[in-house]
Amino acid sequence: MEEYIDIVTKTGKPTGKTAAKSIIHSKGYYHNTAHIWFYTAEGEILLQQRAATKAIYPLLWDVSVAGHIDAGETIKSGAVREIEEEIGLEVTEDELHKIGVFECFQSYPNGITDNEFHHTFIAELIVDINQLIPQKEEVEALKLVNMYDFHELLDNSENNDHFVASNKDYYNKVIEAILEKVT
Repeated sequence: MEEYIDIVTKTGKPTGKTAAKSIIHSKGYYHNTAHIWFYTAEGEILLQQRAATKAIYPLLWDVSVAGHIDAGETIKSGAVREIEEEIGLEVTEDELHKIGVFECFQSYPNGITDNEFHHTFIAELIVDINQLIPQKEEVEALKLVNMYDFHELLDNSENNDHFVASNKDYYNKVIEAILEKVT
């Protein structure tokens, strides 16, 4: 069954309209997503390798958890749902710390148009990574990387096929927010 998503304006305001996810992406309607970045007390960041079957950037490493906000769902409840679906981790809304809303307006050769507002959260990962259960349709693998390795991979992202290179500024803002929490 296809997901239905609320349509927002190009400034992020609700329109009161919804559409199927496939229509949202084919017509380029503006919509909300949740991005959740998990970090450890030691300053490691949880990265997700996108599933090989993903239509956009398969097998690249990215945000710990990300997903669309369903029609009628709050941003935080959608974030909590996505975390449980993608990595099998139960968290409360209070554990999520919002660091901002980042615009991602891009079109891809496969016909998908992403006009997304990434409502971005950070949260401390307090369980062992081996307790996480990756959702096979979304997640190929999970790993923890320390800040040094993250920066090294990011600095070389245009050549190493590790991260989505166009997201470099976004990743740097996330790292700044995480560093404030762990230092």
